[in-house]
Amino acid sequence: MYPAAVDQALALPADDAVEALLRLPENQWFERKSGVIKPADLAVPLVAMANSEGGVVIAGLSAGGVVPVSDRADNELRQAAADFTRPCVRTQVHELATTMGRVLVFRVGPGDHVHETNKGECYQRIGDESRRLSFAQRQELEWDRGTVCFDGTAAPGGTVADLLPQLRSYQEALGSSSPELALHARDLLTKEGSVTVAAHLLFADRPQSTFPNAHVRILRYSDNERGVGRTHTLEDGADIRCEGSLPTQIAAATAAIEQLMPRRRALAESGRFEGVPIIPRDAWLEGLVNALVHRSYSIGGDHIRVEIFPNRLEITSPGRFPGMVDPTRPESISRNARNPRIARVCADLGVTQELGEGIRRIFSEMRRIGLVDPIYVQASEAVRLTLLASNAIPGEVITQIGESGERILTALRLAQRPLGTGQIAELVGLTRPTVLRHLTKLRDADLVSWDGESPKDPRATWRPN
Repeated sequence: MYPAAVDQALALPADDAVEALLRLPENQWFERKSGVIKPADLAVPLVAMANSEGGVVIAGLSAGGVVPVSDRADNELRQAAADFTRPCVRTQVHELATTMGRVLVFRVGPGDHVHETNKGECYQRIGDESRRLSFAQRQELEWDRGTVCFDGTAAPGGTVADLLPQLRSYQEALGSSSPELALHARDLLTKEGSVTVAAHLLFADRPQSTFPNAHVRILRYSDNERGVGRTHTLEDGADIRCEGSLPTQIAAATAAIEQLMPRRRALAESGRFEGVPIIPRDAWLEGLVNALVHRSYSIGGDHIRVEIFPNRLEITSPGRFPGMVDPTRPESISRNARNPRIARVCADLGVTQELGEGIRRIFSEMRRIGLVDPIYVQASEAVRLTLLASNAIPGEVITQIGESGERILTALRLAQRPLGTGQIAELVGLTRPTVLRHLTKLRDADLVSWDGESPKDPRATWRPN
């Protein structure tokens, strides 16, 4: 579910809106609470969403129905942010006057500071839960959030009129009656009504006029080393700059990478041997989107670079990892949007899911086809992701199992489910005895496992380890 679904539901008549909201699953940007919730307890999701990308909390819906807010509780809940959060979480509250009772809608904007409850507890929205942060996690959030998120500051000279051509479709997706209301719904205007950096980058036809380095550069080299001077290996015509709004850049960069990516003949997911990219598309695309959504746009001296070599792809993004993150353990990095407004709009547009899965998905995609794990390196003002087209299996093991054994292992990995010996033989075009002989070698090398009741079990299957 995209976060825009909540806005679309809220645009309906009150009773219809309630029915739609009850059907929607709770997620990163949406939570339902009973109308009898205590104000101090309501403060928890308010703080959690303010420390993430914002969202909507509904008071009055619970257990699949309406549990309305009473007259007595109405004012207390409206004051929950003022009475039980520090600094006060910025919320907009309005009432759904349904025939089943009062339902309150709390729209929470992303905070410019780290927020906590009046008990000193800090929360962040992770998926469909408000997760309490440890001391170290809170320090990390404070380090990254700083005083003000740059994407929430005013874009120099930006106007709503500059955004209209690309903003119209987004306005319709949110169900807003005007472009200004769509911008307000995602905190894309400052308190003074100025266009934010986030809005300018997301919807302006050419934000590079204000932020010259807010673009992606795609380069392909003919050798595994860049070289210098006369030995420079950058290929002629393989230096592509992708400009425009962020969604436009993502589309253009995706097309350019697909065009320039080296291919090799291998067993594809179709079950046939075809030319396949040396790096899986889902892995590099996730890395590209992460770079565009989470880079530091306040750093004006550099742009995002995607460099393609015969044996790898590198993505370099301005800005360090947030706070005290250990770049040697990237899979442990919690979701922490440097640009919360950009992240939420990209989720609205379906560009990202924004569930903290990005880095883990890159690892998963590389491992799925047997390539070595991604490598993250943090420099003084940038992060570089390297995706190597190298088999994770040691060279001596590859020699032991042979080319046919590697083909069989690839087929099992791509299938992503256990397969019988006959199914594997059909996929790789080898005889059953030959496949069985190679599967035995793979099992001896601890690369695959056999599951069956007896040696002659016709339902026995093989799966990759």
